[in-house]
Amino acid sequence: MKKWTKISTVLNGFLLILSFNLSASVETDNYDQVKAKLQAGLGMYISAIGDAPVPGILQVITEKGLFYASQDGKYLFRASIYNIDEGMRNVTEDTLGSMRLDGLKKFKDGVIEYKADNEKYVVNIFTDITCGYCRKLHNEMDQYNDLGITVRYLAFPRGGLKSRTYSDMVSVWCADNKQEAMDNAKAGGSVPSKSCQTQVAEEYAFGQKIGVNGTPNIIMPNGSVIPGYQPPKQLEQALKALL
Repeated sequence: MKKWTKISTVLNGFLLILSFNLSASVETDNYDQVKAKLQAGLGMYISAIGDAPVPGILQVITEKGLFYASQDGKYLFRASIYNIDEGMRNVTEDTLGSMRLDGLKKFKDGVIEYKADNEKYVVNIFTDITCGYCRKLHNEMDQYNDLGITVRYLAFPRGGLKSRTYSDMVSVWCADNKQEAMDNAKAGGSVPSKSCQTQVAEEYAFGQKIGVNGTPNIIMPNGSVIPGYQPPKQLEQALKALL
């Protein structure tokens, strides 16, 4: 007699009851077939595919973010998986957090940094020079720095790689004095055109991969995210809570 069990998980606020035969598993050699099927159907590059935390579901990491799929690749969905037995731990967010921290290593020399003299914390922020709340955050940079918060900017031109903002952000990243160019751009000043080899496009792609869909997007030291503007004192409290 086949043994079946019920597994409960919460997906984006909905309780989903799934029944699986635990003896069934996705063979490793099937991953390539599912990957090929999904890439053909989605038109997106898939960098990794494997078992999800929930048996019977695959975890799919694409250039547009983290998804889940059925074993045969017929169904694809984006959701958050929570572990009820571990106090509703967000398993999906844990995976994304690791992806963020690992990915940031690639851009350690490609950011524009505003370093605090008495550095206590470091946050990485995806920014757009035309974004209103990005400009508000930037106008308060001295307050963040005074609280010991170092800000490291990554580029995320919201209009995409064919936008004027992208070209302007490349110019900022290519400037001889990057901070001065950023200050001027965030103040609404004109951006002198300049070209060089930058990681602006790669940072934008990385942001999409880890789920950034707006700016400012603040990556905390533990890989978690605050999506949006945070006043200096409020950000400091959030950072202290991580200690």
